[in-house]
Amino acid sequence: MSRLGDLKNIGVRLHHGDVSFDFVGRKKLWYSISGLILVLAVGGLLGRGLHEGIEFKGGSVYTIEHTSASQNDARKAVANFTNGTDAIVQKLGGDGLRIQLAESDANKTKVIAAEIAKDLKVAPDKVNTQVVGPSWGKEISNKALQGLGWFMLLVVIYLTFAFEWRMAVAALVALIHDIVITIGVYALVGFEVTPGTVIGLLTILGYSLYDTVVVFDTVKENTKSITKQTKLTYSEAANAGLNQTLVRSINTTIVALLPVASLLFVGGGLLGAGMLKDIALSLFVGLAAGAFSSIFIATPILADLKERSPEMRQLAKKVAQRRAAEAKAAKAAEASGIPVEQTDPDAAGETDADAESDSDEDETVPAQGGAPRAGAARGRARTRPGGKRKR
Repeated sequence: MSRLGDLKNIGVRLHHGDVSFDFVGRKKLWYSISGLILVLAVGGLLGRGLHEGIEFKGGSVYTIEHTSASQNDARKAVANFTNGTDAIVQKLGGDGLRIQLAESDANKTKVIAAEIAKDLKVAPDKVNTQVVGPSWGKEISNKALQGLGWFMLLVVIYLTFAFEWRMAVAALVALIHDIVITIGVYALVGFEVTPGTVIGLLTILGYSLYDTVVVFDTVKENTKSITKQTKLTYSEAANAGLNQTLVRSINTTIVALLPVASLLFVGGGLLGAGMLKDIALSLFVGLAAGAFSSIFIATPILADLKERSPEMRQLAKKVAQRRAAEAKAAKAAEASGIPVEQTDPDAAGETDADAESDSDEDETVPAQGGAPRAGAARGRARTRPGGKRKR
């Protein structure tokens, strides 16, 4: 029962630092995993390539809503009109077929439609024909690339002004990471790239960016005035911020993936809705990749960039000196027989700023009701046996 209670309160424990996962410290592992995924995605893209839909490369589509013919029957019916290319045949629902050819000549499409109706034994008016020219498809491709470019530019500008340029660079790298993985998966599974794919791709970029911005906002709060202390480096403070938003990121991703999975496996798989399948696959892969990049890629990259700055290098040096002094004091105390619990590790490695801060804490103004000062109480406690005050 206690374990179940700990699991339910994991978000609170992560927020308060009772539990922490070292994401930033293990960045090399995450970079390696991400690199492997990217290699597979790029390999699929270069090897198999993308199966562009009719909207992008032009061609003709023949749809038969009710037929008992199989996909192989449809391929045989159009075998003489493929011109050396493969006909794309998809199942629509329970008894529908969709045949896509590279042929875009309007005169030939009438002949092909008649041949399909004859071979599949359906009425000629039951074969719906759609023809798209290659020039229109090229225009759609250019507009999609322009939209993606403007989106990236606006993201960089916004994050630079709202946060800083290092966060903008880290978020941009994470977005490119998500795009490459999503496109690579499309190449590997052989799904068509349609306008629905572009819509889904732009949508998941918004999700990924939202998740990254939430993490960065918490990191910004945790690292405010970080150079005024010597207990944490920037990477450690950033990792703490990432842990504080970890459960929120996971919950948001799961809630978003559930309906998308329904679209992909039910709408696209069982019902055979082509447009739903195109949108759902890009959403599903992109959401998963976006959650991965916002947790394992964006923040480690940000920490890498920040740790290169002179002030953060100086901070890391001070933190290392403080911890070395603490370890030395603990070792000396252990050698002299003093229990480690009775040593004051803060005093062993405190800087002038830390000493001033501790002094301010001891000299706090008494609370209402005449409560003794914290520093004075500790001083009297040390002068009496057992640490008890005289009543």
